[in-house]
Amino acid sequence: MAEQIPAAPPLSDTPGAPPPLPVRMLNEFVYCPRLAYLEWVQGEWADSADTVQGRAVHRRVDRPGGRLPPAAEASNDPVTLHARSVTLASEALGLICKMDLIEGEGAQVVPVDYKRGKRPHVAQGAYDPERVQLCAQGLILEAHGYTSDHGVLYYAGSKERVPVAFDADLRALTHTAIAGLRQAAASGRIPPPLEDSPKCPRCSLVGICLPDEVNHLQGLGSSPRPLSVQLDRGQPLYVQANGAKVARDGETLVVSVKDEDQEDRRVRLGELSQVVLIGNVYLTTPALQELLRREIPVSWHGYSGWFYGHTQGLGHRNVEVRTAQYRTSFEPDACLALARGLVRAKILNSRTLLRRNWPKDPAAPAAPLAELRRYAKQAARAQDLGELLGIEGAAAAAYFGRFDHLLHAPSAAADLAFDFTGRNRRPPTDPVNALLSFAYSVLTRSWHVTLTAVGFDPYRGFLHQPRYGRPALALDLMEPFRPLVADSAVLTAINNGEVGPEDFVWAAGAVSLTPTGRRRFLGTLERRLGQEVTHPLFGYRLSYRRLFELQSRLLARTLLGELPSYPNFLTR
Repeated sequence: MAEQIPAAPPLSDTPGAPPPLPVRMLNEFVYCPRLAYLEWVQGEWADSADTVQGRAVHRRVDRPGGRLPPAAEASNDPVTLHARSVTLASEALGLICKMDLIEGEGAQVVPVDYKRGKRPHVAQGAYDPERVQLCAQGLILEAHGYTSDHGVLYYAGSKERVPVAFDADLRALTHTAIAGLRQAAASGRIPPPLEDSPKCPRCSLVGICLPDEVNHLQGLGSSPRPLSVQLDRGQPLYVQANGAKVARDGETLVVSVKDEDQEDRRVRLGELSQVVLIGNVYLTTPALQELLRREIPVSWHGYSGWFYGHTQGLGHRNVEVRTAQYRTSFEPDACLALARGLVRAKILNSRTLLRRNWPKDPAAPAAPLAELRRYAKQAARAQDLGELLGIEGAAAAAYFGRFDHLLHAPSAAADLAFDFTGRNRRPPTDPVNALLSFAYSVLTRSWHVTLTAVGFDPYRGFLHQPRYGRPALALDLMEPFRPLVADSAVLTAINNGEVGPEDFVWAAGAVSLTPTGRRRFLGTLERRLGQEVTHPLFGYRLSYRRLFELQSRLLARTLLGELPSYPNFLTR
């Protein structure tokens, strides 16, 4: 291991002192103050092609090598220096940095910073963010007694070295950036997003920052560019075979089933968004460790689909979001305002599902549609949560009282197995209710995982009050999507004949899905979650999976004070 100068103690060890500022964040701050705040203060991160390539470039320089002696020793014995991956901090500057390479002769040193792309052809040889980052490294070296009047940027794409002089103007710009980022972090308020900036499309955090969406909802911009709408980052893996084993083999997960004459299934880890285990499934420790390292959550369900919980890595570091969530949850007026919007959206989306799926032959359901619209108006004016829950219950009774009219497939009409007289659960007593309960469980799990990934506590809600073991916030945000995702998938599965009476088990007055029926219905649900819809506010198309994340992040922006109210999703 290379011998290096011991870094200064972290500034956070001093009571009340701010944490050390990573020099890399100065690059981000000069490029976009909001990006630096998201990464440093809120702990957000997302990979892109650029960040992955950047890590590949740094693979060699990240391996420590050479020796950087103390400045006094280097002055007395001036030898050629060549030290890689050196971490230094300065308590006076409040900075900490891992330097790629330090070259020099004696106490005269030159920091070398590696960059992924090609050298830009600009007057100063490089852009300000990179120059400021390099200058900060020089300031840290000077704080340790070295002399550093310039640095070098090495661009791996063009294999060129660009010298950067640490003149008075650059030093002043660097100190201004340090003070600016410190002030932004201390203020506790995220900087505003850039407006229609060409920087946003290539930013890895555009789906978290939501610059166009926030500006649009604040009335500052036109229709958002579909920047945050990307392909789904991965697909879920469902494993439900009794006694199945999930193990790791290199970059893949191998699913094998004992005593069954079928080949092992292999799934690339890079193509997974989550792993869902149903029933008696064995997950090996190496596989779990790799899933945790990659922040791929593992959800655990019982045989009937009941959601027990999920296993994840270290979790999200965005303390600001959870703080705002807890603070708002103790404000009755704020809870009521959010709850009104959620219930109103659920009722209106239920009304839309009735209107879309009502059979063509009978008369149009004018009465139930008018009744649901009336309940939606009442929900928007409810004076307290008790009244609001009463309105929600009445609307649900009116909606499910007509749900049997939507089961219009010939197979459903001919078979009494799919008779539906009303909603029942715990346990469901007929196949339709068994499908609804299972769909709601999957939907709860989807929201639970999404909210955790965004940085929320799924157990502290606004409409649903905290109760042992109940993910209140997940239940809150899934309300408008119950009819659009879960109920719609149930109708599709029954009316298209994707499930039949043979896919259910009747026992002791309860009905549940067989493993085959579960597999078929999960296919229907996943197709629905992957179906693209047009966002009514932003105008672009995205899948329901991406929509869940988008709505979660819009809630975070609302709770943090960037948006005046939470924009619920209302389909046309």
